[in-house]
Amino acid sequence: MAAEQKQKLEQQLWNIANTLRGKMDADDFRDYILGFIFYKYLSTKMDLYANEILKPDGLTFQEIEGHADEAVLMEEIKQLALDKLGYFLTPSELFSELARRGNAGGKNNFILGDLAKVLTHIEQSTMGSESEEDFGNLFSDLDLTSHKLGKSESDKNELIVKVLVHLDEIDFDLENTDSDVLGDAYEYLIGQFASGAGKKAGEFYTPQQVSSILAQLVTVGKDQLKSVYDPTCGSGSLLLRVAKEVKNVSAFYGQEMNPTTYNLCRMNMIMHDVHYKRFDIKNEDTLERPQHLDMRFEAIVANPPFSANWSASPLFMNDDRFSAYGKLAPSSKADFAFVQHMVHQLDDNGTMAIVLPHGVLFRGGAEGHIREYLIKDKNYLDAVIGLPANIFYGTGIPTCILVLKKKRTTTDVLFIDASQHFEKVKTQNVLRTEDIDKIISTYENRTNEDKYSCVVTLEGIADNDYNLNIPRYVDTFEAEDAIDLTAITQELRELATQGKTTDATIAAFCAELGIDTPF
Repeated sequence: MAAEQKQKLEQQLWNIANTLRGKMDADDFRDYILGFIFYKYLSTKMDLYANEILKPDGLTFQEIEGHADEAVLMEEIKQLALDKLGYFLTPSELFSELARRGNAGGKNNFILGDLAKVLTHIEQSTMGSESEEDFGNLFSDLDLTSHKLGKSESDKNELIVKVLVHLDEIDFDLENTDSDVLGDAYEYLIGQFASGAGKKAGEFYTPQQVSSILAQLVTVGKDQLKSVYDPTCGSGSLLLRVAKEVKNVSAFYGQEMNPTTYNLCRMNMIMHDVHYKRFDIKNEDTLERPQHLDMRFEAIVANPPFSANWSASPLFMNDDRFSAYGKLAPSSKADFAFVQHMVHQLDDNGTMAIVLPHGVLFRGGAEGHIREYLIKDKNYLDAVIGLPANIFYGTGIPTCILVLKKKRTTTDVLFIDASQHFEKVKTQNVLRTEDIDKIISTYENRTNEDKYSCVVTLEGIADNDYNLNIPRYVDTFEAEDAIDLTAITQELRELATQGKTTDATIAAFCAELGIDTPF
């Protein structure tokens, strides 16, 4: 039943999103539709919570406006809501009320000004409270004055009212606290936008199949986590996926450089009912200005931008994240800078898993030096997993996953070549459930399987000069069938005979027609 409800809600929300599709490009209408869904979510949560508080008084939230004790009741509800929900809305600011006013009498009633004030007030209501940073500027990407919504103010208003009315008709079922149907549907929409966003998708979304692998890798043998961290958290999908693999995650931490994506991540957290006190997402460049350096995390996952540029300033040689290695990652390829950052933040009992381009496995210079230090000097590298090409939005390159731990009891590394295990869906390669299960099972049991996986000693890796290129360790060579030269010779003779017969037939037709033969 939950699956059917989820699918129905996903389709309803996607249909409403398409109301905006013809008006603007994918990035813009993504920000509007997700922002309005989030506004409705906050309104519904506010209404439900206020009604619960007022139940002993025999009142509903809507009934206290105009009530003799309105000021007292409103202030009491506000203080309770700020602690419990992190924000506050008055009854007249609720989503349903704005939708009703905009469509009253079936007319296009002007509400854009009121809507802008409400969205601003949601943010302002948190000022001075513990949740201020978590809700600040959340709606900054919803520009209700943008010409992209329409040429005239009336056109803009008409489109927004239409979207609000359609959304108001959908039951988010938030009374059912055991269900996360809305959160999953929100994640589905983010994924849909990512699939059509081309190269830009990599900035904010990791495909669910890859998220599932990373999440399972860092939670092997655990049913609870004190903390999970993503230094390039995008929309937060990876962090939330980790939470699905265990019974409880006490706290979520992340950092995201893009302001729009940072807003999306915070919305996504709240939409999945992660209390504002349980997440700490920062809007900054992780490598240049890390925000959680004094903390260590039990699980770390990341899908950083592949081979990104960074400053690689010599000043970083005094940074504890990099100093022990004696080398910095190249300024044109920050891949190992992210690895070093994550290793620094990893707790002694923790596991980290990071998606990277294949170049990190074999490139020399500073990267080769860092690889050797991680393996030879520290014995942190636990597994190398090769993924199929073309599974990420916006790039077709093959990728790999590095798994690292600080307190390892083994002196070997597991290599898995999963590059040929996938299903092609349209233009994208997709890891099936059985492909993911095979990777995780092989990792858990550290099994050797012909043409798929191999456990290699550190000495074996040293013999390869710490080159981690997977084909050096997992032999996927397929012997070709023996060629029968006698049979081929006979086949060529038969073809030559057939050719002579055909030439004679053509010559006869040409003679009959009185024309020259073509040969």
